Amino acid sequence: MLGVVFVAVDAAQQHGRAVSGRPVAFPLINLVGGSADCADFMKTASGTASLDGRGISPDRYPGTTITVTAAPGNPVTDSSGRFSGTGCGLWVQLPPLKAGKHTLEIRGRSADFTVSVDYALTVAAPGAA
Repeated sequence: MLGVVFVAVDAAQQHGRAVSGRPVAFPLINLVGGSADCADFMKTASGTASLDGRGISPDRYPGTTITVTAAPGNPVTDSSGRFSGTGCGLWVQLPPLKAGKHTLEIRGRSADFTVSVDYALTVAAPGAA
């Protein structure tokens, strides 16, 4: 599973492995803040994703209360602990990918915040190490 990606640069290229038989979920653009923050963020939220050149339609999540358990040294708060907020954004959920090589392109934008990530994914065949 890709998980949440925090990108502090305009564009990134990543190489990784996806686990065979597991669904894949990822944000195009997302935010955790207050409900008013999410309302403003979602007014201009847009994004696209493609897997192996085929477009994927994202799901729009305008805002819901979430609780996060943070690990020490994480890139958001840098400290451990639990906090609650409103989570919102554009997300994609895919069924498990077939074994082999895949290209995943993620683009997202809200106001002046932009995400641009290209993944070269390798999915091992079931039972392969």
